[in-house]
Amino acid sequence: MFSGKTILLTGGSGGLGSLIGTQLTAEGARVVVLDRAAPATCTEFLQHDISTVEGVEAAAAAITGQDWDIVINLAGIQHFGPFERQSPEHLLASYMVNLVAPVRLTQAVLPGMKARGRGQIVNVGSIFGSINFAHFVTYSSAKAGLRGFSQALRRELSGSGLEVTYVAPRAVRTALNTPAVMEFAKLTQMNMDPPELIARRIIEAIRGRRKDVYFGFPESLFVRLNAVFPQLIDRALSANDRKAARLFAN
Repeated sequence: MFSGKTILLTGGSGGLGSLIGTQLTAEGARVVVLDRAAPATCTEFLQHDISTVEGVEAAAAAITGQDWDIVINLAGIQHFGPFERQSPEHLLASYMVNLVAPVRLTQAVLPGMKARGRGQIVNVGSIFGSINFAHFVTYSSAKAGLRGFSQALRRELSGSGLEVTYVAPRAVRTALNTPAVMEFAKLTQMNMDPPELIARRIIEAIRGRRKDVYFGFPESLFVRLNAVFPQLIDRALSANDRKAARLFAN
């Protein structure tokens, strides 16, 4: 499926992104990474910082007019801790990278995809975008927005030949996780998947042109329960929320 395809991959220099880029390249795709730092592999590279309005607009200008077959919005940043302790600069960057940039970059490539009558937008969200965790307030709410964007856009593009795939991994063992997150994961016995597994599953979701994919059990079950019985999930998470609060008691 990927042979001869031109793929834009944001966040392709990170641990998970580099695995995805390497696999897609091995399957014959032309992969162009958009990131702040160059990837370790020989993949084509566009250097942009999508944590600012100016950076997002520069990135959008760079990809406009090119023939993209698949766009994978993977780049993400995270804040773990009390919401009021997140700096204003990091708060704004969180929404830019996790939500505004995927939306704006998608907008930039849609005219070309529509003109050709084919294309696939892949938005990498998170289980946290459906089960909105305490102490991950901006990350959870931005990923919730990305999930809503994906669903709305899919409905808007119905019948156009374009497809929208939303994938939601649970926690992944990458450098995105700070030492505090790892301590929280240990205290709460949080499930964390190896990046190699998630890279394979994301690629399979793209290959299968899946619509909404949630990785991990029981997390995928909790997604459905939270949609219908959010108070039940409140109670289920309360003990872990208290453990997290104790990490920031001082």
